Amino acid sequence: MPMLDPATQPDAIERAAQRLVEGGLLALPTETVYGLGARADDDAAVARIFAAKGRPADHPLIVHVPNPQAALHFVSAFPPVAQRLTQAFWPGPLTVIVPRDPRVATAAAGGHDTIGLRCPSHPVARQLLDACAQHGILGVAAPSANRFGRISPTTAQHVREEFEGRGAGLDEVWVLDGGACEVGIESTIIDCSRGHPVLLRPGRLTLAEIEAVAGESVQWSRPEAPDPAAPKAAGTLLSHYAPRARVRLMSDAQLGTALDVIEPELSAAVIAGGLKAPRIAVYSRSLWAHRPPHPGIVHRSMPGDAATAAHDLFADLREMDAAGVELIWVETPPLDPAWDGVRDRLDRAAA
Repeated sequence: MPMLDPATQPDAIERAAQRLVEGGLLALPTETVYGLGARADDDAAVARIFAAKGRPADHPLIVHVPNPQAALHFVSAFPPVAQRLTQAFWPGPLTVIVPRDPRVATAAAGGHDTIGLRCPSHPVARQLLDACAQHGILGVAAPSANRFGRISPTTAQHVREEFEGRGAGLDEVWVLDGGACEVGIESTIIDCSRGHPVLLRPGRLTLAEIEAVAGESVQWSRPEAPDPAAPKAAGTLLSHYAPRARVRLMSDAQLGTALDVIEPELSAAVIAGGLKAPRIAVYSRSLWAHRPPHPGIVHRSMPGDAATAAHDLFADLREMDAAGVELIWVETPPLDPAWDGVRDRLDRAAA
């Protein structure tokens, strides 16, 4: 699996752009997560993304563009609310769903009449998109660089772990290394295609921030009560972002009670000769402040602020999953708008 590092390879950006020009797959960094990219104007190249991820072909991808002008290439209309939002938040972790020009990006849009567009702020992604534009590529379709439904990658090594050695040509995924992602969870998605804005997926941007710029109220299409009128969009399935282990959300009190019940069994197993692998991982903000970690349980502390928790979330879930646990018990995040993105990802992981 070829790795390109702009920090040590002066030609890394141009080689990565050329990979996309040729119709190949390239994992690229963004400020949110790593994406698995192909040129959005080549349906055959985009089909390779769906095959590599095992993703249904009618489940649309987000197209990454270098600037708002390039976005106009993909749309039949750019609603005023989308213009206000992109002017305020691009480049950045915001995706807008807008009406698609039916002549372009059919495969990337999953055949739908809308398309998701985003202009990332990661400096390596911006250099790549600018280089692609020099070759006539105005957009790169790039869902998260993981197998469908699994935990999104936030480092180049995570991408390697997802695809390397899995056959079916996946070793030919090239990886452009941009370091660890700053945000750590996927972009906020706002549907601007229906005359009023609808939040389809929360992210770093809060609902209040979106509404302040939109100049109107924003509905929220929640996963537990989906809006049948909403267009299909990336990362909005009820079950998503899931590790192999089963995830369960609990309050601090519920975690304490569950551990009181389970710990004697684990202690007996340890006394009898040790566990080959822990069965349970606990991910909490507060529990271990007044309770020492148990030797038979994998423990990770969830950061106390939402931005750091979002940054660490997928890496922490991957680490716990790699320990071979069967269950991941997670302390439910606070009911605070700043935590909406983290809570959304955990709810979907546990679905």
